[in-house]
Amino acid sequence: MPSLAAAGHANTDLTDTNSGRFALIKDHELVDIFIGVDVGKSHHHAVGIDRQGKKILDRALPQDEAKLQAIIRSVAGNGRVLLVVDQPSTIGALPVAVAQAEGIMVGYLPGLAMRRIADLHPGEAKTDARDAAIIAEAARSLPHTLRSIVVADEQAAELSMLCGFDDDLAKQATATSNRIRGLLTQVHPALERVIGKHLDHPAMAELLIKYPTPETLRKAGQNRVTTLLSRHAPRAGKGWAADVFTALGEQTVVVAGTNAAGIVLPQLAAMLKQLRTARDEILTQVEALVEAHPLHTVLTSMPAVGVRTEARILTEIAGKEFKSAGHLASYAGLAPVTWRSGTSIRGDHPSKKGNKSLKRAFFLSSFAALKDPLSRAYYDRKRAEGKRHNQALIALARRRCDVLFAMLRDGTLYDAPSPATA
Repeated sequence: MPSLAAAGHANTDLTDTNSGRFALIKDHELVDIFIGVDVGKSHHHAVGIDRQGKKILDRALPQDEAKLQAIIRSVAGNGRVLLVVDQPSTIGALPVAVAQAEGIMVGYLPGLAMRRIADLHPGEAKTDARDAAIIAEAARSLPHTLRSIVVADEQAAELSMLCGFDDDLAKQATATSNRIRGLLTQVHPALERVIGKHLDHPAMAELLIKYPTPETLRKAGQNRVTTLLSRHAPRAGKGWAADVFTALGEQTVVVAGTNAAGIVLPQLAAMLKQLRTARDEILTQVEALVEAHPLHTVLTSMPAVGVRTEARILTEIAGKEFKSAGHLASYAGLAPVTWRSGTSIRGDHPSKKGNKSLKRAFFLSSFAALKDPLSRAYYDRKRAEGKRHNQALIALARRRCDVLFAMLRDGTLYDAPSPATA
């Protein structure tokens, strides 16, 4: 595989967070004050202790920049400070940003570690003050449980927010599409079989906006419907119009609720159209961000890695360190889970954990990669071994994950092996 000039950037992107984590542990002995912050929507609670465990701060912190700044500065005057939060984003983003702006070292205690550490402390009470004290004590005595929080890269933050919004739009579009198909099935099943099959195409949304019921379609006539569909689907419009009127002839009775469906359907179709337009606009922004990323050339050299897949890989992988390909596969939920218990329970099962967004991106990318000869050959081999479709796709996704790990580790482009090597 040829080397990239940006290989250094690729390695830096992948290891910055963990390098910061190791630096945090290394610098732990230099810290004088440990502040644990249990974040909240309107107020946070902070507990500060010194190296001997003596409490020097125990108070509520408002969700206000000036007041947070004043409190942090007053504590920082007593020595080097490490501030640890239990949630570094959303409601915890402001205190983290203020602390970073003040030059304070900031750490993050993951939720699972927080719960396990809380079990070691006496009492069952669940209060903000207790949680903040537990975080502070973990920062003082258990530095290996902490994760470093580096200054957020604006590009990465934008990409993460846009990808999340795009996921929300996709879910809304799917729900709206299903609602349309449900209404059509209720009032005219034959019509749903024609329109529902092509509902992903913008032409069908336009059809339902203008002619939402069987009666309005009949009144419009086949010529007008053909003209409308052909305007948005030049090749398939005429055939779809013929199918629509064939379906109309299969039902003569009017189902109760058809008139109400005529009011709801155009609204739903307009919503679906708007959601798709919004996704297209978001995709344009995402595309501009990923093209500017140092890893763009590396990622897109791999077959079936499109804009959305690349964006998900960047938001979920970049900035994290993985010791091996298996580590990355486990993080993505692509590694099988082995069950062993004596001689009675044996087997490997698909993981139900892992990063679901990343797993979905790998899965859909693998499905698209079936057009690639090498990927198709691997998929067919797994099918010949008796694996079902989804199992074979997961196996292909794991294989592609291993290749991607090597590409990111070395900062090299994808180089398809020769058929003999494959």
